[in-house]
Amino acid sequence: MDAELATATQAPRTLQALDKRRHQRVKVNILGRYMLEDRREYPCQVIDMSPGGMALIAPVSGQVGERIVAYLDQMSRVEGKITRTFDGGFAVELRNSVRKRDKIASILTWLANKEALDLPEDRRHDRFIPKNTLTRIKLPDGTEHTCRISDLSLSGAAISTDLDVEAGDAIEIGKMSARVVRRIEGGIAVEFGEVQNRDLLERTITVDPKELKS
Repeated sequence: MDAELATATQAPRTLQALDKRRHQRVKVNILGRYMLEDRREYPCQVIDMSPGGMALIAPVSGQVGERIVAYLDQMSRVEGKITRTFDGGFAVELRNSVRKRDKIASILTWLANKEALDLPEDRRHDRFIPKNTLTRIKLPDGTEHTCRISDLSLSGAAISTDLDVEAGDAIEIGKMSARVVRRIEGGIAVEFGEVQNRDLLERTITVDPKELKS
């Protein structure tokens, strides 16, 4: 009887814990792109998230109630509807499958634990200079600029440029999403949304000089 009572009292607590996990917001820094109903696409930066919703910084806000689809680093595809707008961005109620919500919850739990425990940063990698240093940067306003890579690692890069960008700006380098970490002498330092595979990194971030002449 005691065992049955313990099981009965434990079940509601378990359900409450799961419910709390579904809605608890975690402060994050996740880069990606989103598409509005008119199929316009823009870069974005998610600043907090739960399996049921997220808030993101974005160059263009949609309308409340509008459906969006986003492709986020580490999360892949998510979708939902805009519930409110704020200066510089908007909030989204996510509408995904149970399996997808569980996956989001697991990733957010890992990110929160990593932050709380001060785990070693994955981006601490040796830097190197790629054979081809040419790259193309795309800013949030859609303009593209040719720059050179000063050095590169599996998780970030130093870019030689005089572009007027600030720490926290979400940009694209080659075919990759990145975030400006700080300004450095002669350029900027950026970090990628996730650690990259070295075999593909140079091909993804650099630009063939022939493309610039076309």
